[in-house]
This record gives sequence, C-alpha cells and structure tokens, in this order.
Amino acid sequence: MPKPPEVLQNHTRDGLEPLPELSRMSAETPMLKNTGPGIHDWIVTGREQVRAILGDAQRFTTRPPADSEEESRQITQIGNPLQYDPPEHTRLRQMLTPEFTVRRMRRMEPLIEKIVEDRLDVLERAGQPADLMRHFAWPIPGLVGCTLLGVPRDDQPELARNLDLSRRANRNWQLRQAAVNAFDGYLARFVKQKRRDPGDDMLGMLIQDHGADVTDKELVGICASVIAAGMENVAGMLGLGTLALLDHPGQLELLREKPELMDQAVEEVLRYVAVVPIASPRTALEDVTIGGQEIKEGEIVSCSLLAVNRAQLDDTDRDEFRVDRENVSHMAFGHGIHFCVGAALARMELRTAYTGLLRRFPGLRLAVLRQELRFRPPLLATYGVEKLPVAW
Repeated sequence: MPKPPEVLQNHTRDGLEPLPELSRMSAETPMLKNTGPGIHDWIVTGREQVRAILGDAQRFTTRPPADSEEESRQITQIGNPLQYDPPEHTRLRQMLTPEFTVRRMRRMEPLIEKIVEDRLDVLERAGQPADLMRHFAWPIPGLVGCTLLGVPRDDQPELARNLDLSRRANRNWQLRQAAVNAFDGYLARFVKQKRRDPGDDMLGMLIQDHGADVTDKELVGICASVIAAGMENVAGMLGLGTLALLDHPGQLELLREKPELMDQAVEEVLRYVAVVPIASPRTALEDVTIGGQEIKEGEIVSCSLLAVNRAQLDDTDRDEFRVDRENVSHMAFGHGIHFCVGAALARMELRTAYTGLLRRFPGLRLAVLRQELRFRPPLLATYGVEKLPVAW
C-alpha cells in the first residue's frame, strides 16, 4: 500500500474528507512504523490502539520531546495541562475541573447567547457576501473565553488581535514574536491585578480557592490555554460544521425542521470534521506493546483522531454526515486524563451558535464556488477553513 509522506506526517485531507490512504491505513495497518522523514516514529490510526495509547498516562508522556530533561522543562508550556504528567497534571486538573462542570457552564449560557446574538448582528450588518469566519466563528470563542476569565471588555479586541497575529503562519517571525510577547505580557499583568482583586469569574475563583498552590506563570498559562485553545478549536468547528451543513442540504433542512436534533447534530459535527486531526504526540517512557507492535522507549507516537472518528462506525456509513445519528461515538475531545476539560463549554458554544445562525438566516448559503474555499495548512494543530463567504 502506498504511504505518501503527507499522510504519514500531516494526516491531511481533501476538504472535509480524509485522504483515501488514511482510511486504508486505519483498516489495514492501524499501527504503522514510520520509516520516512519526520519526527514521529509511529502513525496510529486504529480505534483500539489509539484508545490504549491515549489512555495510558503511566507509560506515555505528552511533554514535548527533547534531548534532555532540562530542555524538556524549558520548552514545556507552563500552565498548559496538556503538557503535564501526573502528579503535576493531577494538581492542575483538580483545580480546573470544578470551574468547567456542566452546572457552572449553564450559568454562562445567557452570556453566550448574548455574544452569539451580537455577532449575528455584526454578520448581518457586514452585508452580503460576508465572511462567517471573520464576523462570527472567530470572535465568539474569543469573547466567551475572555468573559469566562474576567478580561475587561475594553481589553478584549487588542488581546484577540495579538493572539490572531501570533498564530498566523504567513507572518514573519519578528511580527509573530512581538504579538506573542504582547499577548503574554497582557496576561501577566492581568494575573497580577487579579491577585489583588480576584472577583467571581473563573480566574478569580482559581485564585481564591488555590492561590497559594498555583504560580503566576501557571495562571498565565491557564489563561492562554483557555483563550487560545477555545478560539482555535471552537472557531474551526463553527466554520467546518457550517460548511458540512451547507454541503448536505438535506441534513440542513432536517435540522431546521427538527431543532430538537441540535445536540445530536453537534456530536455529529464533532465526529465528522475532526478539527483537531491529530492528538498531541505521545512519547513512550518505556518499551510498550500495543496491538502486537512494540514501541520502544523514547519513540514518538502520532495518533490520528480524524481516522478514529471515522472508524468508530461501520464502513457502510462512516463517511456519511447525519444530524440525526444516535449515540455518536468520537474522540474529538481526546481520551484519558487529557480529555478536554472545556468540553461542556465547547458543546454549549456550538449548540448556541448553530441554533442562532440557522434561525437568523433561513436562506444561508455559500457565496462562492465550493472549490474556491481555502483550508488551513495541515501542519497547524487545528484544521479549518480560512474564509467562509456566505449569503442569505
């Protein structure tokens, strides 16, 4: 079976669909030793194998690969639980989990509804055609994250602008680094101010409940993770999910006729678009046998969530997009101890945003030819459409 380097290294796709080679790998060689270029020693596309690896925090680490323990500490993002192993991960996770319970997230629902309505107004005022990503998909999760943390409204546009500049692959290094420094510098000042006057937002509650057990640098990292991951992942899902609905007009009409299907539709979007196509790389801490294959200590494993999300279903309908699918099974939020702590919030954002979008614009449609859409480079951590021009 041919193994194109772009499949092995990027797990890329054609629009919303995985490349045929990736689907064949999942069925025929669910654990593949990479003998080509790249840092990943193994490409894992099988459902059971991915579950076993992501669920094993004792023998696999998410800390960035490095030549020494000192270098690993230097490049680990402080405060980002995804790059921590137990017991440090356990400490941070226990602090964050109470702030993301479904009950607490429901308190955010009126604020999220207000943010969505405001962005629908902006989208409508922009006139037709309007870029759904610019006016709707990108701002919503950024505003929600800032509101959750208690970032003052007047500071939010500049913070979002610096985050956007810091993550654009086509910007030169100096501009990107300046934006990173400005973003991190603001959060450092924000954390110090919150230490003095915590308030009742998420960051304030973390300081009140765990202030003595968490450093300012860790709080900065937590804030950055909440804002940045939310923007990247939720914005990507809003864009790709809307595109999936527009690509399947029968499913879009079904959802309009039966809005009670929205929860199922959100889960199907999460499964189908796989906005995070590859889980954070795992490095084996010892020799491990998975699926009959031996992974050597120090080898780096890449797990394809894109392949797994499609492989969760029978071959007859794995590539169908169905908003009425029941008991949708996926790993869009990961698996194991690194399962996304903000999953409940992300689901609420998606449900509220899709509901508002379909209600406000019953004639929503693409304003350009489908083949004119450009998708984000596969080397980035999250997948998405760059622009989504729509009319109504």
